[in-house]
Amino acid sequence: MKSELVSDHAGPKVRVVILDSGEEAFATLTRFANEEKIAAASLTAIGDIAVEDDGKASLHVHIVLGLSDSSTRGGHFLAGKVRPTLEVILTEVPARLRRKKRADLGIALIDVEHG
Repeated sequence: MKSELVSDHAGPKVRVVILDSGEEAFATLTRFANEEKIAAASLTAIGDIAVEDDGKASLHVHIVLGLSDSSTRGGHFLAGKVRPTLEVILTEVPARLRRKKRADLGIALIDVEHG
């Protein structure tokens, strides 16, 4: 594994936007962008790193794989062997995200209110 810090100066605003069950994603994100007057942004919604109750990093990663016939398969990424390379750009933000277990869903989600 190799890593390199490519930017450590004040830069773009980074926001965590969490949608609730039942919300229409495209319309909700469009409304948010308009309300916040966001004119240019990159959107990533495939995974995150947060801290579990034990204080250790917790990854929640989704993946979409392209197959040789141009179709795709997607789901949760739990394990995988790299061949020939894996290039990851990780933008660390000056915040501490915390996951809280949701008994009603059976999974831990980011809790922005109690981070």
